[in-house]
Amino acid sequence: MSTSIQAIRIEVDAETTVSGLLLAPPEARAAYVLAHGAGAGMEHAFMAAAAAGLAERGVATLRYQFPYMERGSKRTDPPAVAHAAVRAAVARAAQQWPGVRLFAGGKSFGGRMTSQAQAAAPLPSVQGLVFLGFPLHPDGAPSSTRADHLGKVDIPMLFLQGTRDKLADIDRMRTLATELGERATLAEIAEADHSFHVLVRSGRKNAEVMQEVLDGAARWMLR
Repeated sequence: MSTSIQAIRIEVDAETTVSGLLLAPPEARAAYVLAHGAGAGMEHAFMAAAAAGLAERGVATLRYQFPYMERGSKRTDPPAVAHAAVRAAVARAAQQWPGVRLFAGGKSFGGRMTSQAQAAAPLPSVQGLVFLGFPLHPDGAPSSTRADHLGKVDIPMLFLQGTRDKLADIDRMRTLATELGERATLAEIAEADHSFHVLVRSGRKNAEVMQEVLDGAARWMLR
């Protein structure tokens, strides 16, 4: 395996293919199927930094586009279409790295679509889900209904959540993690927002926060 980025095509169905990017360290000990958020695709700076940082920590990644992003649309795909893309990407990763522990999830919308797919029918070979900011509710409308499906997910889940995330009230996240029991691990990222950015007055730096996020994700996948 090479540490260079490899561009691939992923067949979602007979009429749909999407772009993907593979990045793997020489001796990957885990692989992560990393889906993008609603507003930016797989080449967004956050996604690129996450993939590079995880490779440094021994975790391979497969980033991919949802069909709407591939078309250049701003309207997200219907859940069934998004779920099909998740399944296709997971299958491609399992084929790419046989015998390597496989995880799936992603940033915000991408993580939620992955968990919905897993709740509907288990993703083959996937041993756990990793959420880089789970979008528990819309900004300004705290609720937990977006997490209702998580009760049907029967594999371990890691939630990396900023304590200032306006799409996931941290008290509600704590309650959710308690309700999910041993399946859920909540890693609170102090002072971070939904994009894992921090205010200057917090005394923290964005780069420091990103290191914490990637350290936490890699440690959990490699545990």
